[in-house]
Amino acid sequence: MCLIVQANSASGMHVSDDCKLKFLELKAKRNYRFIVFKIDEKAQQVMIDKLGNPEETYDDFTRSIPEDECRYAVYDFDFTTPENCQKSKIFFIAWSPDTSRVRSKMLYASSKDRFKRELDGIQVELQATDPSEMSLDIIKGRVNL
Repeated sequence: MCLIVQANSASGMHVSDDCKLKFLELKAKRNYRFIVFKIDEKAQQVMIDKLGNPEETYDDFTRSIPEDECRYAVYDFDFTTPENCQKSKIFFIAWSPDTSRVRSKMLYASSKDRFKRELDGIQVELQATDPSEMSLDIIKGRVNL
């Protein structure tokens, strides 16, 4: 259980400590390469859909996101700068494919900013409606490689 979307929108959403903990483990301990989140619409909460092991690749990550359902994801991208320095950037990806249900797209869009604020340390954000909008070339371009 990660994020509870309360029926009373004035009270906002609550993010569980467990959800923040998994993100902190990705950020600080590098226990995960990526985390994919999904909203359980009946329970009105965001939950972890998939945790990616540190050795998993960007292809593994993209395969873990369904073609026709919305998801949030964070991905820890490692790269080497032109000056030969090892770096990483944490990407937040809001996946909202054209083929997903309208209600789902609206729910993910309206919950995104609140959820993202709870994940302290996001460095780059991508909004994708098609796989080409989150290709490895796009990721590399966002870190100026």
